[in-house]
Amino acid sequence: MMKILLLFLFASATVQAQWFYQEGGTTERLRAVSAVNDSIVWASGNHGTFTRTTDGGRSWIASHVAGGDSLDFRDIEAFDANTVYLLSIGPGKRSRIYKSIDGGSSWILQFAGSDAKLFLDEFAFWDSMNGMAVGDEIDGHLFLMRTTDGGLHWSQIPPASIPKAHPGEGAFAASGSGITVEGTSNVWIGTGVKTARVFRSTDRGQTWNVAVTPLMNENETSGIFSVAFCGAKKGIVVGGDYQKVSATHANVALSNDGGITWKLAPGSPPAGFRSAVIYVSCDYLITVGPSGTDFSTDGGKSWKQIDMIGYHAVGRARDGKGIWAVGEGGRIGHYVDLIVR
Repeated sequence: MMKILLLFLFASATVQAQWFYQEGGTTERLRAVSAVNDSIVWASGNHGTFTRTTDGGRSWIASHVAGGDSLDFRDIEAFDANTVYLLSIGPGKRSRIYKSIDGGSSWILQFAGSDAKLFLDEFAFWDSMNGMAVGDEIDGHLFLMRTTDGGLHWSQIPPASIPKAHPGEGAFAASGSGITVEGTSNVWIGTGVKTARVFRSTDRGQTWNVAVTPLMNENETSGIFSVAFCGAKKGIVVGGDYQKVSATHANVALSNDGGITWKLAPGSPPAGFRSAVIYVSCDYLITVGPSGTDFSTDGGKSWKQIDMIGYHAVGRARDGKGIWAVGEGGRIGHYVDLIVR
Protein backbone atom coordinates (compact mmCIF):
# COMPACT_ATOMS: atom_id res chain seq x y z
CA MET A 1 0.00 0.00 0.00
CA MET A 2 1.36 3.39 -0.95
CA LYS A 3 2.05 5.77 1.91
CA ILE A 4 0.51 9.16 1.14
CA LEU A 5 1.22 12.31 3.12
CA LEU A 6 -0.75 15.49 2.47
CA LEU A 7 1.74 18.29 1.95
CA PHE A 8 -0.73 21.13 1.55
CA LEU A 9 -4.29 22.08 0.93
CA PHE A 10 -4.90 25.57 -0.38
CA ALA A 11 -8.33 27.02 -1.06
CA SER A 12 -9.46 30.38 -2.36
CA ALA A 13 -12.30 31.80 -4.37
CA THR A 14 -10.68 30.55 -7.54
CA VAL A 15 -8.51 27.52 -6.80
CA GLN A 16 -8.48 24.36 -4.76
CA ALA A 17 -5.17 22.53 -5.01
CA GLN A 18 -3.34 19.70 -3.27
CA TRP A 19 0.12 18.16 -3.35
CA PHE A 20 0.31 14.59 -2.11
CA TYR A 21 3.60 12.95 -1.24
CA GLN A 22 4.40 9.60 -2.85
CA GLU A 23 7.09 7.10 -1.83
CA GLY A 24 9.45 7.08 -4.82
CA GLY A 25 11.57 4.09 -3.79
CA THR A 26 14.74 6.18 -3.37
CA THR A 27 16.27 8.84 -1.16
CA GLU A 28 18.48 10.21 -3.93
CA ARG A 29 18.03 13.77 -5.15
CA LEU A 30 15.60 13.79 -8.08
CA ARG A 31 16.11 16.49 -10.72
CA ALA A 32 13.76 15.65 -13.60
CA VAL A 33 10.30 14.18 -14.14
CA SER A 34 8.39 13.06 -17.24
CA ALA A 35 4.75 11.98 -17.09
CA VAL A 36 3.12 10.09 -19.93
CA ASN A 37 -0.39 10.06 -18.47
CA ASP A 38 -2.02 9.80 -15.05
CA SER A 39 -0.60 6.29 -14.60
CA ILE A 40 2.89 6.24 -16.16
CA VAL A 41 5.52 8.60 -14.74
CA TRP A 42 9.32 8.51 -14.75
CA ALA A 43 11.82 10.54 -12.71
CA SER A 44 15.62 10.68 -12.54
CA GLY A 45 18.44 12.10 -10.44
CA ASN A 46 21.93 11.67 -9.10
CA HIS A 47 24.03 8.50 -8.69
CA GLY A 48 22.56 7.03 -11.87
CA THR A 49 19.06 6.89 -10.39
CA PHE A 50 15.74 6.54 -12.13
CA THR A 51 12.34 5.57 -10.79
CA ARG A 52 9.05 4.67 -12.45
CA THR A 53 5.40 4.16 -11.64
CA THR A 54 2.78 2.56 -13.87
CA ASP A 55 -0.11 2.90 -11.44
CA GLY A 56 -0.29 6.63 -10.82
CA GLY A 57 2.18 6.53 -7.96
CA ARG A 58 0.62 3.89 -5.75
CA SER A 59 3.96 2.13 -6.19
CA TRP A 60 7.30 3.33 -7.55
CA ILE A 61 10.22 1.11 -8.48
CA ALA A 62 13.65 2.76 -8.38
CA SER A 63 16.86 1.46 -9.93
CA HIS A 64 20.21 2.54 -11.38
CA VAL A 65 21.66 2.46 -14.85
CA ALA A 66 24.34 -0.25 -14.90
CA GLY A 67 27.78 1.32 -14.71
CA GLY A 68 26.27 4.77 -14.21
CA ASP A 69 26.46 5.17 -10.44
CA SER A 70 28.56 8.32 -10.80
CA LEU A 71 26.22 9.95 -13.32
CA ASP A 72 23.77 12.75 -12.61
CA PHE A 73 20.62 12.34 -14.71
CA ARG A 74 19.26 15.89 -14.94
CA ASP A 75 16.73 15.19 -17.67
CA ILE A 76 14.35 12.41 -18.63
CA GLU A 77 11.86 12.06 -21.50
CA ALA A 78 9.34 9.22 -21.39
CA PHE A 79 6.84 8.12 -24.04
CA ASP A 80 5.25 5.03 -22.52
CA ALA A 81 5.88 2.44 -19.84
CA ASN A 82 8.83 1.03 -21.81
CA THR A 83 10.32 3.84 -23.91
CA VAL A 84 12.38 6.49 -22.13
CA TYR A 85 15.50 8.60 -22.64
CA LEU A 86 17.94 9.77 -19.95
CA LEU A 87 20.50 12.59 -20.15
CA SER A 88 23.44 12.89 -17.77
CA ILE A 89 25.41 16.08 -17.30
CA GLY A 90 29.11 16.68 -16.81
CA PRO A 91 32.26 17.42 -18.75
CA GLY A 92 33.31 15.32 -21.73
CA LYS A 93 32.32 11.68 -21.61
CA ARG A 94 30.09 12.21 -18.56
CA SER A 95 27.66 13.97 -20.90
CA ARG A 96 25.61 11.01 -22.09
CA ILE A 97 22.24 10.01 -23.50
CA TYR A 98 20.74 6.59 -22.77
CA LYS A 99 17.58 4.96 -24.05
CA SER A 100 15.52 2.06 -22.75
CA ILE A 101 12.80 0.24 -24.66
CA ASP A 102 12.05 -2.33 -21.96
CA GLY A 103 10.97 -0.25 -18.99
CA GLY A 104 14.48 0.35 -17.68
CA SER A 105 15.54 -3.29 -17.50
CA SER A 106 18.37 -2.49 -19.91
CA TRP A 107 19.84 0.69 -21.36
CA ILE A 108 21.44 1.59 -24.68
CA LEU A 109 24.18 4.22 -24.57
CA GLN A 110 23.29 6.40 -27.56
CA PHE A 111 25.71 9.26 -27.06
CA ALA A 112 28.82 9.96 -24.98
CA GLY A 113 30.80 13.17 -25.26
CA SER A 114 34.26 12.95 -26.78
CA ASP A 115 35.20 16.63 -26.41
CA ALA A 116 36.43 17.63 -22.96
CA LYS A 117 34.79 21.04 -23.49
CA LEU A 118 31.33 19.50 -23.87
CA PHE A 119 28.79 19.86 -21.06
CA LEU A 120 25.27 18.70 -21.94
CA ASP A 121 22.43 20.34 -20.02
CA GLU A 122 19.09 18.93 -21.16
CA PHE A 123 16.95 17.80 -24.08
CA ALA A 124 13.38 17.84 -25.41
CA PHE A 125 11.44 15.74 -27.92
CA TRP A 126 8.65 16.56 -30.33
CA ASP A 127 7.86 12.85 -30.47
CA SER A 128 9.62 9.59 -29.70
CA MET A 129 11.81 9.86 -32.80
CA ASN A 130 12.64 13.57 -33.03
CA GLY A 131 14.50 15.43 -30.33
CA MET A 132 17.10 18.08 -29.57
CA ALA A 133 19.79 18.39 -26.88
CA VAL A 134 21.60 21.51 -25.71
CA GLY A 135 24.99 21.99 -24.08
CA ASP A 136 26.99 24.94 -22.79
CA GLU A 137 28.83 27.32 -25.08
CA ILE A 138 31.88 25.92 -26.88
CA ASP A 139 34.09 28.26 -28.88
CA GLY A 140 31.46 30.97 -29.08
CA HIS A 141 28.32 28.93 -29.79
CA LEU A 142 25.87 26.80 -27.85
CA PHE A 143 26.36 23.10 -28.47
CA LEU A 144 23.18 21.81 -30.10
CA MET A 145 22.43 18.41 -31.57
CA ARG A 146 19.35 16.58 -32.76
CA THR A 147 18.04 13.15 -33.64
CA THR A 148 15.45 12.15 -36.23
CA ASP A 149 15.63 8.40 -35.69
CA GLY A 150 14.90 7.82 -32.04
CA GLY A 151 18.43 8.49 -30.90
CA LEU A 152 20.23 6.02 -33.14
CA HIS A 153 22.16 9.02 -34.41
CA TRP A 154 22.71 12.41 -32.80
CA SER A 155 24.01 15.05 -35.22
CA GLN A 156 25.50 18.36 -34.14
CA ILE A 157 23.79 21.44 -35.54
CA PRO A 158 26.38 23.53 -37.42
CA PRO A 159 27.59 26.25 -35.02
CA ALA A 160 27.53 28.83 -37.84
CA SER A 161 23.72 28.56 -37.96
CA ILE A 162 23.40 29.52 -34.27
CA PRO A 163 23.70 33.11 -32.99
CA LYS A 164 26.91 33.83 -31.12
CA ALA A 165 26.87 32.90 -27.45
CA HIS A 166 28.22 34.95 -24.60
CA PRO A 167 31.28 33.51 -22.80
CA GLY A 168 30.14 30.64 -20.61
CA GLU A 169 26.50 30.94 -21.68
CA GLY A 170 24.44 27.79 -21.39
CA ALA A 171 21.15 26.26 -20.32
CA PHE A 172 21.09 25.60 -16.58
CA ALA A 173 20.89 21.85 -15.93
CA ALA A 174 18.43 22.33 -13.10
CA SER A 175 15.10 20.77 -14.01
CA GLY A 176 15.26 19.49 -17.57
CA SER A 177 12.97 22.35 -18.62
CA GLY A 178 15.35 25.01 -19.90
CA ILE A 179 14.48 23.74 -23.38
CA THR A 180 10.95 23.20 -24.65
CA VAL A 181 9.36 22.21 -27.94
CA GLU A 182 5.90 22.77 -29.43
CA GLY A 183 3.98 21.49 -32.41
CA THR A 184 6.20 19.70 -34.91
CA SER A 185 9.04 22.17 -35.34
CA ASN A 186 9.17 24.93 -32.70
CA VAL A 187 11.89 24.94 -30.04
CA TRP A 188 13.00 27.46 -27.42
CA ILE A 189 16.09 27.39 -25.17
CA GLY A 190 16.54 29.62 -22.13
CA THR A 191 20.07 30.49 -21.06
CA GLY A 192 21.95 31.93 -18.11
CA VAL A 193 25.41 32.74 -16.68
CA LYS A 194 25.60 36.54 -16.71
CA THR A 195 22.85 36.58 -19.33
CA ALA A 196 19.19 35.62 -19.72
CA ARG A 197 18.34 35.01 -23.35
CA VAL A 198 15.96 32.80 -25.33
CA PHE A 199 17.18 31.07 -28.49
CA ARG A 200 14.32 30.07 -30.77
CA SER A 201 13.84 28.07 -33.95
CA THR A 202 10.70 27.33 -35.96
CA ASP A 203 12.28 24.69 -38.22
CA ARG A 204 13.70 22.11 -35.79
CA GLY A 205 16.98 23.92 -35.42
CA GLN A 206 17.94 24.64 -38.99
CA THR A 207 17.84 28.39 -38.37
CA TRP A 208 17.89 30.37 -35.12
CA ASN A 209 17.18 33.77 -33.60
CA VAL A 210 17.86 34.99 -30.07
CA ALA A 211 16.08 37.45 -27.77
CA VAL A 212 17.20 39.17 -24.58
CA THR A 213 14.89 38.84 -21.57
CA PRO A 214 14.75 41.04 -18.45
CA LEU A 215 15.33 38.18 -16.01
CA MET A 216 17.99 38.48 -13.30
CA ASN A 217 21.41 38.00 -14.92
CA GLU A 218 24.00 39.61 -12.66
CA ASN A 219 26.33 36.65 -12.19
CA GLU A 220 27.21 33.06 -13.07
CA THR A 221 24.41 31.64 -10.93
CA SER A 222 21.54 33.65 -12.40
CA GLY A 223 19.45 33.65 -15.55
CA ILE A 224 16.67 31.55 -17.06
CA PHE A 225 16.12 28.12 -15.55
CA SER A 226 12.88 27.06 -17.24
CA VAL A 227 10.92 27.97 -20.36
CA ALA A 228 7.39 26.91 -21.35
CA PHE A 229 4.93 27.74 -24.10
CA CYS A 230 1.17 27.40 -24.49
CA GLY A 231 0.84 27.13 -28.24
CA ALA A 232 3.30 28.82 -30.54
CA LYS A 233 2.93 32.37 -29.22
CA LYS A 234 2.32 32.53 -25.48
CA GLY A 235 5.46 31.82 -23.43
CA ILE A 236 7.04 32.20 -20.02
CA VAL A 237 10.52 32.00 -18.52
CA VAL A 238 11.32 31.68 -14.82
CA GLY A 239 14.57 31.67 -12.89
CA GLY A 240 16.57 34.09 -10.79
CA ASP A 241 19.69 33.24 -8.81
CA TYR A 242 19.95 29.74 -7.35
CA GLN A 243 22.21 31.05 -4.59
CA LYS A 244 19.51 33.56 -3.57
CA VAL A 245 16.49 31.31 -3.21
CA SER A 246 14.31 33.96 -1.57
CA ALA A 247 15.01 36.78 -4.05
CA THR A 248 11.88 37.77 -5.94
CA HIS A 249 13.35 40.41 -8.24
CA ALA A 250 13.07 39.72 -11.99
CA ASN A 251 12.30 36.01 -11.72
CA VAL A 252 9.51 35.69 -14.31
CA ALA A 253 8.99 37.15 -17.81
CA LEU A 254 6.32 36.69 -20.46
CA SER A 255 6.08 36.68 -24.25
CA ASN A 256 3.03 36.95 -26.50
CA ASP A 257 4.82 36.80 -29.85
CA GLY A 258 6.53 33.42 -29.83
CA GLY A 259 9.58 34.53 -27.88
CA ILE A 260 10.58 37.48 -30.06
CA THR A 261 10.11 39.92 -27.15
CA TRP A 262 9.87 39.47 -23.38
CA LYS A 263 8.57 41.62 -20.53
CA LEU A 264 8.68 41.16 -16.76
CA ALA A 265 5.40 39.95 -15.28
CA PRO A 266 3.61 43.06 -14.00
CA GLY A 267 2.01 41.61 -10.87
CA SER A 268 3.24 39.93 -7.70
CA PRO A 269 6.13 37.55 -8.52
CA PRO A 270 6.78 33.99 -7.37
CA ALA A 271 8.17 33.88 -3.83
CA GLY A 272 11.79 33.31 -4.77
CA PHE A 273 14.08 31.60 -7.25
CA ARG A 274 12.15 29.15 -9.42
CA SER A 275 13.67 26.27 -11.37
CA ALA A 276 10.67 24.93 -13.34
CA VAL A 277 7.33 26.11 -14.71
CA ILE A 278 4.42 24.48 -16.56
CA TYR A 279 1.20 25.56 -18.21
CA VAL A 280 -1.87 23.71 -16.96
CA SER A 281 -3.89 25.89 -19.32
CA CYS A 282 -2.92 29.08 -21.10
CA ASP A 283 -4.14 31.01 -18.03
CA TYR A 284 -3.23 28.61 -15.24
CA LEU A 285 0.45 27.97 -14.44
CA ILE A 286 2.47 26.30 -11.70
CA THR A 287 6.09 27.05 -10.84
CA VAL A 288 8.36 25.35 -8.31
CA GLY A 289 11.71 25.92 -6.66
CA PRO A 290 13.62 25.16 -3.47
CA SER A 291 11.48 27.61 -1.45
CA GLY A 292 8.08 26.35 -2.59
CA THR A 293 5.31 26.31 -5.17
CA ASP A 294 3.38 29.22 -6.70
CA PHE A 295 0.40 29.37 -9.04
CA SER A 296 -0.99 31.95 -11.44
CA THR A 297 -4.51 32.16 -12.88
CA ASP A 298 -3.91 35.15 -15.15
CA GLY A 299 -1.38 33.76 -17.59
CA GLY A 300 1.64 34.35 -15.37
CA LYS A 301 1.09 38.05 -14.69
CA SER A 302 0.69 37.60 -10.92
CA TRP A 303 1.45 34.75 -8.54
CA LYS A 304 0.41 33.35 -5.17
CA GLN A 305 2.50 30.95 -3.09
CA ILE A 306 0.86 27.66 -2.20
CA ASP A 307 3.46 26.23 0.16
CA MET A 308 7.16 26.29 1.09
CA ILE A 309 8.03 22.66 0.26
CA GLY A 310 10.95 22.61 -2.16
CA TYR A 311 10.93 20.92 -5.56
CA HIS A 312 13.47 21.01 -8.39
CA ALA A 313 11.25 20.01 -11.32
CA VAL A 314 7.59 19.81 -12.26
CA GLY A 315 5.97 18.12 -15.23
CA ARG A 316 2.54 17.77 -16.79
CA ALA A 317 1.58 14.51 -18.48
CA ARG A 318 1.84 14.35 -22.26
CA ASP A 319 -1.89 13.68 -22.47
CA GLY A 320 -2.60 16.58 -20.10
CA LYS A 321 -3.80 14.35 -17.28
CA GLY A 322 -1.62 14.47 -14.20
CA ILE A 323 1.07 16.73 -12.70
CA TRP A 324 4.10 15.59 -10.71
CA ALA A 325 7.04 17.34 -9.05
CA VAL A 326 10.34 15.95 -7.70
CA GLY A 327 13.05 17.15 -5.36
CA GLU A 328 15.51 16.42 -2.56
CA GLY A 329 15.67 13.08 -0.79
CA GLY A 330 13.58 11.31 -3.39
CA ARG A 331 10.63 13.63 -2.79
CA ILE A 332 7.76 13.14 -5.24
CA GLY A 333 4.60 15.20 -5.18
CA HIS A 334 1.40 14.51 -7.11
CA TYR A 335 -0.87 17.45 -7.86
CA VAL A 336 -4.06 15.61 -7.14
CA ASP A 337 -6.81 18.19 -7.45
CA LEU A 338 -7.11 21.36 -9.49
CA ILE A 339 -10.34 23.30 -9.78
CA VAL A 340 -10.51 26.65 -11.54
CA ARG A 341 -13.86 28.29 -10.86
